[in-house]
Amino acid sequence: MSAPFDLDATDALLSTTRAVRKRLDLARPVPRDVILDCIGLSQQAPTGSNSQGWRWLVVDDPELRRGLADLYKQAADAYLELSRQNLPDDDHQTHRVYDSASWLVDHLADVPVHVIPCLNGRIPENAVTNMAGASFYGSIFPAVWSFQLALRSRGLGSALTTLHLVHEQKAAELLGIDFATVSQVALLPVAYTRGTDFKQASRRPPEHITHWNRWGEKNA
Repeated sequence: MSAPFDLDATDALLSTTRAVRKRLDLARPVPRDVILDCIGLSQQAPTGSNSQGWRWLVVDDPELRRGLADLYKQAADAYLELSRQNLPDDDHQTHRVYDSASWLVDHLADVPVHVIPCLNGRIPENAVTNMAGASFYGSIFPAVWSFQLALRSRGLGSALTTLHLVHEQKAAELLGIDFATVSQVALLPVAYTRGTDFKQASRRPPEHITHWNRWGEKNA
């Protein structure tokens, strides 16, 4: 049986959907219907117990974007500086990632759309099991990735960030979110990209990270 999709095109989409920051086009508007199309595709992602608790807050108001960018910067500056100090000098790829992350701190307010994926509910404060966290966030992150893939296929880029969650309650107040009943899980800066020629990242072969049947057993 032949593959149901064009594998070259599908593999290219999956392997070149990068975290985009510096190549976001800050000057080109993003139509709301494009965002809605991508959110509609994201709704086809699996969700725990068919709960469909995804909610999306799309922020294109400049003043609100500046408010989010201020909260992001408050969390990001110290974190990025400390993390950069701990990087080996010869890890050039990760240094480039941190340079890109620092650029985003300075330009986040100018990114035309901020998308905040949310979930109805909150993890109980006394929930200490790994299952609780995995089940909760597992109901939104497949949809987030589908959203990012849909953006990429339309010539837009994004990056999944979480630093603003250090000040999640302040962000909730800024945006009118009921903090007690709705969880923000990320902030994605979204824009058209300057060029679409993104390449695969350098990664270790899958054999180096894959175990078969028991931990520590590699493929023969």
